[in-house]
Amino acid sequence: MSQQPAPLITTDLVALDADLGTTKTEVITAMAALIGRTGRADAAGLAADALAREEKMATGLGGGIAIPHCRSAAVTTNSLAFVRLKPPVDFGAADGPADVAFMIAAGEGSDDAHLELLAMLARSLMRAEFTAALRSATTAAQIVELVDQATRTEEVAALASTPVVAAGGAKVPVIVAVTACPTGIAHTFMAADGLEQAAKAAGVEIHVEPQGSGRIDWLAPEMIAAADAAIFATDLPVRDRERFAGLPVIEGSVKRAINEPQKMVAEALVAAEDPKARRVAGATADASQSASAAGGASLGWGRRIQQALMTGVSYMIPFVAAGGLLIALGFLLGGFDIALVPGVNGARTCADLAWLNSDACQAGITAKSSIGALVLANSTLASMPAGFAMYLGAVLFAIGGAAFGFLVPALSGYIAYALAGRPGIAPGFVGGAISVTLGAGFLGGLVTGLVAGLLAAWIASFKAPRWLAGLMPVVIIPLIATAITGGLMYFLLGQPLASLTKSMQDGLMGMSGGSAIVLGVVLGLMMCFDLGGPVNKAAYLFATAGLSAGTTANFQVMAAVMAAGMVPPLAMALATVIRKKLFTQVERENGAAAWLLGASFISEGAIPFAAADPLRVIPSMMVGGAVTGALSMALGVGLRAPHGGIFVMFAFQPLPAAIFGFLISLAIGVVVSTALVVSAKTIWPAKKVEALA
Repeated sequence: MSQQPAPLITTDLVALDADLGTTKTEVITAMAALIGRTGRADAAGLAADALAREEKMATGLGGGIAIPHCRSAAVTTNSLAFVRLKPPVDFGAADGPADVAFMIAAGEGSDDAHLELLAMLARSLMRAEFTAALRSATTAAQIVELVDQATRTEEVAALASTPVVAAGGAKVPVIVAVTACPTGIAHTFMAADGLEQAAKAAGVEIHVEPQGSGRIDWLAPEMIAAADAAIFATDLPVRDRERFAGLPVIEGSVKRAINEPQKMVAEALVAAEDPKARRVAGATADASQSASAAGGASLGWGRRIQQALMTGVSYMIPFVAAGGLLIALGFLLGGFDIALVPGVNGARTCADLAWLNSDACQAGITAKSSIGALVLANSTLASMPAGFAMYLGAVLFAIGGAAFGFLVPALSGYIAYALAGRPGIAPGFVGGAISVTLGAGFLGGLVTGLVAGLLAAWIASFKAPRWLAGLMPVVIIPLIATAITGGLMYFLLGQPLASLTKSMQDGLMGMSGGSAIVLGVVLGLMMCFDLGGPVNKAAYLFATAGLSAGTTANFQVMAAVMAAGMVPPLAMALATVIRKKLFTQVERENGAAAWLLGASFISEGAIPFAAADPLRVIPSMMVGGAVTGALSMALGVGLRAPHGGIFVMFAFQPLPAAIFGFLISLAIGVVVSTALVVSAKTIWPAKKVEALA
């Protein structure tokens, strides 16, 4: 017999009329602890991920309901925790605080079946009879039974399959919709259910495609072809948006579809009858349409560009991490001069490379081949004259270098994709590759991504004749946008951007003494300001983008950024040990987890503390981070790996002095931050947060 999956909710995960604090941070932390005590998740990791998700968008839904949720590697068993709050707590809803809260905790690798159950619950929360039953239940067992009923597939399917019938045989308007949120669990499906209920009440036939984290039930082409209008309630770019080309469209956030589904349906009906309504960009879209939909529901260009930049960065980071760590492993096995030319800028000369004959070595020097390239050129699996470690190091270095080669093209390509969909990918990637060729680097990738994406979106807005429509997204748009983007780089933008990039690199390399220390202070402040937010990411990307340059100054920047980013979680972990009375039981549990998070260079480990007490925690962390960044730069610590914390000490340079310099800088910054946060909490005490009993 196959083992039955663990239930989503048990009576141990229910708390009725509980006082969990006065802020949503306290409630989320307590609910994470509730799940943690059942052994289904690491409480600290779940709290950190849930609070990070909360920062992106508040989870208060209106009607006194909140659904904090996240996908987290800290979750071992998909779970639901339910609390009925007394007193109610503000979760950011417009109509007031929430007295009912579900925490939806999904594992990072959750299967589709579990995600669908979570989605069913989210949709049930849109039904008044379900929420009323939650408020009137008197035992935890009743809550569990209500949730079990809400997640029975056949009941949900029956509710969703009720047909819409028009009076008097009139044609029923047809709307297609897409919903999507970053997590893809709760808001995505609640928005879908809200639109379905609003459409049913209005006598409208609607087909919704929730683009969630699990399996996507794609709308059939015939459904889209029969539709009169489209609604996009998303906080992410719509996948395969071109399928809806030419349809009148209303766009808004996923939360608007939850709070105002009737308005969105009404606006879609108006747009369906308006020949001048804004339409989905594509082969048949009208170029003259305004960027804003009826009622001001669509995203403005500023927000779209911001989303596009973050999309590009998110797709680029895996290339940085994989490439950087592989290069660091290559250095570990083959030596740090594996990337250098023997006898030119490398410490080893031809005489030191006994496995290579002098003629081949001299030819390599003439061709400016690195030691690693010479190893690969003169070795096979059957013959490794330089030894296995040297050969493997050269292979790993080459693979990492290849990954780094995609860094700027991936950044540019996915920025363009976020702005224009699939037609933007080719011009974006090509523009990024040209940026690398011309030496425009990271700045060039940002510019070409925006240029390519905006160009592709603009070209797609023109109405093409029907015979040309099929060629637009796959041939015409990529061709024209690629040619224009590439031409702009070669004829106009490439050299100025390359000069600016070179000036930045020269300025960085020329920093010494006081100027280098000032840079370390600034980077340290940025790393500790928002703990994984945009400012933190900007400092991190500044450091990682320079790794490919391979200069000492760039390596020192990387070391300062990593060291400063490790300060907040380690400082809070230390503070919970030396002054336990200043922290709740939940915070002490978070502190225990923060040791490993900090040692691994995961700044987000301090988020639960900063979110609960920002005025005392964040300034304290920033001071310590600034001290660490300054000391790291002053001591000349360099780092060739983009991530890993203490687990990549082999990548520090120069060895072994850099390891001691790094540890000294980190330790002093941690002590400073710990002393400041403990002093602040002692001098200006706040009401202690009571943990869930």
